[in-house]
Amino acid sequence: MSDGRPAIDLDLRLVRYFTVLAEQRHFARAAALLHTTQPSLSRQIRTLEHQLGVRLLERTAKGSHLTEAGEVFLPQARALLRSAAQAAARTRAAAQPHRLTVGYTADLIVTPAVRSVRDRNPDADVQAVHLHWGQAREALLEHRVDALVARLPLATDGLHVTILYDEPRVLAVALDHRLAGKESVTLDDIADEPLPRVPDAAWNAYWRIDPRPDGRPAPGGPLVTAAEDKLELVAAGQAVAIVPGGLRGLRPDLTTVALEGIAPGHVVLATRSGDRSRLLAEFSRAARRHLTSS
Repeated sequence: MSDGRPAIDLDLRLVRYFTVLAEQRHFARAAALLHTTQPSLSRQIRTLEHQLGVRLLERTAKGSHLTEAGEVFLPQARALLRSAAQAAARTRAAAQPHRLTVGYTADLIVTPAVRSVRDRNPDADVQAVHLHWGQAREALLEHRVDALVARLPLATDGLHVTILYDEPRVLAVALDHRLAGKESVTLDDIADEPLPRVPDAAWNAYWRIDPRPDGRPAPGGPLVTAAEDKLELVAAGQAVAIVPGGLRGLRPDLTTVALEGIAPGHVVLATRSGDRSRLLAEFSRAARRHLTSS
């Protein structure tokens, strides 16, 4: 029902320009990322502000900052761009019902299930792509992949998640570490050992077991953004790390020790809630049949 105000036809290109500028807070950096000039970017932002009838940014000698209206518009702008991308992806998927892209994260193997779907559907385009663990859920929600095989933790809102198999969580240490060669250890044995951290709070809670069962916080540790950096710290004797027991290709200067009293980790298959494609259903069945910890 109309409220009497004229409809606003927003240009998604201008909305994207605004989100990039809002993230960079600097016209020169944003213009470079957008492959345009600062004057052109300024004109585009003014056009968007004119369409909305509000001032979104204030420009200063040190850069730019969002107005109160800009702060309100930013999450809406991101949601608008995400919805547009999803609409385009779903439309393309409807026109290409014989395409399936499976995402997987570090060290997990999806080949048997992917091959099974390919063999049963020789005319279909079935692909597998590796994803960084921090970008996997976003890739699924943005329709860059149709299915995801990953390890928990994984935010499940908007997703349908099925546990494929369990795997123990074990302790990785350097070969010359005091705990190397032990049959098993407990959390008490590593109560004072530093463990690497990542920027993701859910990951830290799960893989650092933080807080510990008795409520104590896990010991501190260096901040890393890549698995390779984490393993380098462990190999150098600067930290220990709790890792999946199914991890393949562990560095030769590292070893693992069983952790007692710790619940196993989970490898899961995630799909978007409500997706019903035939190929996706077939891959789900193949994943449950072929993807195991053995």
